[in-house]
Amino acid sequence: MLKKNDIEPQHYRDAMARFAGAVHVVTTDGAAGRRGVTAIAACSVSDNPPTVLVCLNRENPENERFLKNGVFALNTLAAGHKELSNAFSGLTGLSQDDRFALAEWRVLASGAPTLVGALAVFDCTLVEHKDFATHRVYFGRVTGLAIGSNLGPLIYHDRGYRVL
Repeated sequence: MLKKNDIEPQHYRDAMARFAGAVHVVTTDGAAGRRGVTAIAACSVSDNPPTVLVCLNRENPENERFLKNGVFALNTLAAGHKELSNAFSGLTGLSQDDRFALAEWRVLASGAPTLVGALAVFDCTLVEHKDFATHRVYFGRVTGLAIGSNLGPLIYHDRGYRVL
C-alpha cells in the first residue's frame, strides 16, 4: 500500500535503494581548491546546448568549492573503479590528495580534473545552480568531452555495487 503522508526519511532511503544508478566522481579545481566526490544523482539535461546536472550535498561545507570554482567534471566510472568510488565517497577516510593519487587525471577545457579511463567525461562550466533541501543542483554546460572504452559501467543498487 502506498503511504501518501509523513514519509519517514529512512523509508524514503529504503525505497531509493531500489533505484539503480550509474556511479560518477564529480571533480572541481580552481581558486577555491581541488575536490572530488562520488555521486549517483547526475543526468543529461539537453544536447543543445549540451548540459548535464549533478546533485551534491550542500550540508558538507567542502562542496562549496564546486560553486566557488564555477567548473566541474562528471566522470562516469567503469566496473573496475570500485576502489576509486569508495575513496571519493569518503568511506576510506583518505584526504583529497590521497584520493586523487589513486588514478591518473588530466585537464580538458574547464580546468577540473578529468579521469583517464572513465567511460565518459563531461567537462563543464557551471551555468546555474539551485538549492533544494539538503542538496544543491549544479547545471553544467559541457565544454569538453572524453569517451572511453565501452566497458561495463559501475552501477549502485540496493546499497551495493553492481556491474552490467
